[in-house]
Amino acid sequence: MSYCLKCGHLAERKIPEGDHNVRLVCPNCDYIHYENPKIICGALVVHEDKVLLCRRAIEPRYGYWTLPAGFMEIGETIAAGAVRETIEEAAANALDPQLYCIYDIPAIGQIYMLYLSRLKEGKFGTGPESLECALFTESEIPWEDIAFEAVRRTLKHYFSDRQQHDSHDQFKIHQEYIGKDKSIERY
Repeated sequence: MSYCLKCGHLAERKIPEGDHNVRLVCPNCDYIHYENPKIICGALVVHEDKVLLCRRAIEPRYGYWTLPAGFMEIGETIAAGAVRETIEEAAANALDPQLYCIYDIPAIGQIYMLYLSRLKEGKFGTGPESLECALFTESEIPWEDIAFEAVRRTLKHYFSDRQQHDSHDQFKIHQEYIGKDKSIERY
């Protein structure tokens, strides 16, 4: 973006007074455009011993498998966004969403917030952003074709937690950093 969102004048990248980051600043009206991380909301939807995955019909990672997830919208909660994404991508209803995994991915300006939920009546379909949707046991998951590291980690956490606990209510929230900087602490 090169132009001011407020007045349309050609903007410039500089550090505004009192700030410490380079921002897009309009020399005409002094408007500062802040670029902040995007929140990805999604759901790990479970039915019996299987998880619901969607094969992407859009870029990035066209044709790869993922959890139903996408950008949070203005005016919704993160949990509502996870439920909405499940409806949009898998024509499915995610019941009782509980926050399960949080991933900070600063290199691409995203924060993933994924909810553990149950699949209503075991019913799902295929939404316009998916080539197909399916329920998978752990051994059936196409691990080599998982679209994103956050999805891979969430699936690994789920199957590990399921072996250690009798109930989803006992699962802890996983919070992690995804990136190249190994000095960042994991929670």
